[in-house]
Amino acid sequence: MTYKITGYQPERLFHFFEDISAIPRGSSNEKAVSDYLVAFAKERGLWYHQDALHNVIIKKPASAGAEDKPAVMLQGHLDMVCEKLTGVDHDFEKDGIDLIVKDGVLTANGTTLGGDNGAAVALMLAVLDDDTLAHPALECVFTTQEETGLTGAAGLDKSLISARTMINLDSEEEGIATVSCAGGMRFTMTRPITRHAASGKLLTIDVSGLLGGHSGTDINKERQNGIILLARLINRVLHETGAQLASFAGGSKDNAIPREVCAVLVCSDADIEKAQSIAEAMAADFAAELVPFEPDFKCTISIEDGAAEVLSEADAKAFISAICLAPNGVRRRNLKQDGFVVTSLNLGVARMDDTTASLVFAPRSSVASLQNYTTDCLYLLAETFGFDCDIAGAYPGWSFAEESPIRDTFIASYRELFDADLKIEAIHAGLECGLFSDALPGLDAIAVGPTIRGCHTPDEYLPLDSFERFYSLLTDVLSRLAKH
Repeated sequence: MTYKITGYQPERLFHFFEDISAIPRGSSNEKAVSDYLVAFAKERGLWYHQDALHNVIIKKPASAGAEDKPAVMLQGHLDMVCEKLTGVDHDFEKDGIDLIVKDGVLTANGTTLGGDNGAAVALMLAVLDDDTLAHPALECVFTTQEETGLTGAAGLDKSLISARTMINLDSEEEGIATVSCAGGMRFTMTRPITRHAASGKLLTIDVSGLLGGHSGTDINKERQNGIILLARLINRVLHETGAQLASFAGGSKDNAIPREVCAVLVCSDADIEKAQSIAEAMAADFAAELVPFEPDFKCTISIEDGAAEVLSEADAKAFISAICLAPNGVRRRNLKQDGFVVTSLNLGVARMDDTTASLVFAPRSSVASLQNYTTDCLYLLAETFGFDCDIAGAYPGWSFAEESPIRDTFIASYRELFDADLKIEAIHAGLECGLFSDALPGLDAIAVGPTIRGCHTPDEYLPLDSFERFYSLLTDVLSRLAKH
């Protein structure tokens, strides 16, 4: 294999990242990359365990002189969010990521990069592959389906893990260590719909160019939810004309703020001019509203003759009204902690087929009672508009520990290596640390990683010098743990 990333050390770190990037590894499609890890372990004579969910654990004995030190778990997830720009020809089920290296930055060609959490996978493989490093016994845990509800971590047999020190590698800001996170779930609302044939003018409205982002870490950045934006427009058109809703599709993941949304309305010849005028006026209003936050926002409106199966008036009204009234975004902040987000939710997916309409939300909170309040509101919304509800993928939060030896070790190492203080923070995103902390009493955990920007979007990028520096930090921490 000819590698694109050159000039950074250790070479094996970057080569491993390229190797796994060539393997499709969207959530629930991790078997191939899981088998790659098993082959890696076999080639090096390392103990491994692979389960039915394709989670993999690889263990490596301590280096010479560190045999009496407590084992350390390194952990990250194999799967990635699969998002691409409109018009990009890429099949995430079959195609590897087309990497681009430019000016010291790694990106992908029109798709998500998979640095979240491919960086962790490459880091663990590089550590396992290097017999010159000083380290305690290592238990490297590679989990699956993290991006769709921490499913792999929830189903992993944690009795196979002896370590009570955990270094999670799913944090995305160099110089910042995460020590607490929110719990979350996937909340799905579904409603039966009926359709009938209609013909006339097809009014197609496309929203695009929004920034999107991670529904946890980016929810506080005033990024527009495309689903709610388009529903506002359609609600006005439906109320002021006789237009009928034929389709509405937006978002692809509950944990990604939706960037692109499209809807089709069927209008009579008498209504089309007014419907178009309303749509264009509201699109202009949206552009003015969003200038500070969404500079690339676009709303494209087109008209053609045609026919479609449209929703009944009652079904269309219920679907659009539920979106317009849905709670979304930041719901509670902690003003004593610089406005840190405590509770939020994201309407990530809105879809319909011939017989069913659905909305998928990602509620998050580090306070259980506030999470309960959010779900109560969603149940009320569903009841009001005739939706059924389902909760899946619920996972616990991870609370702050007043004393943490692993945190202290990272602080000392970072200060010595970089002559700067490591920032300690809580995050609003979900991490697998909560599941492991629940299952492993006394677990001392921290979440760290190199800088990765634009996660869960095709704008995702990884500064290669940050990746290089973080590896030196990680190996220095392991060396310290081997001595103390």
